[in-house]
Amino acid sequence: MRPTLLAPLALAAALLGTQPASATAQPTAPGWEPAPSAPWDVGAGVRCDFPVHGEPVVDEVEQRVLSTHPDGSVRRVAYRGDLVVRVTNTATGASHDADVSGSAVVEHRRDGSQFWAVRGPVLVGVGEGLGSLPRGLYVVDGVFTMDIGADGFKDVRLVHGTTDDLCARID
Repeated sequence: MRPTLLAPLALAAALLGTQPASATAQPTAPGWEPAPSAPWDVGAGVRCDFPVHGEPVVDEVEQRVLSTHPDGSVRRVAYRGDLVVRVTNTATGASHDADVSGSAVVEHRRDGSQFWAVRGPVLVGVGEGLGSLPRGLYVVDGVFTMDIGADGFKDVRLVHGTTDDLCARID
């Protein structure tokens, strides 16, 4: 696994609509703290035509708060660390281990929207009609930005990179 910075399943969690959970066992550098990822499930038709389960099999993600809003809530946060997520078609048992060990700086806006500056790979889930990518579950790799509207619309803008359709890999 390459030692790159990461946009974690905390990142993926935000992209998929789940929340981080357990702690990582690795010690962190000053200013960095663990940002572990929780397993997640999405029903048939939400991302893929079939139900999908995701679970981190490697999770060494850390986060560092770079700035806060006047009320103390997080404004900008950086993510780094190794993350491999096992994505499983729960109808058939087919699975794929996706290395999503990218890095990101995420700006949390007051209206609930977010702006991501990413050096992938990162896991991105898109609902029907809610993104510049078709409905699906993707590993987006490269240099890109993602603007997530307060309504959940994900506008992915690749500067240089690729998308890998995980639904097709586990169909």
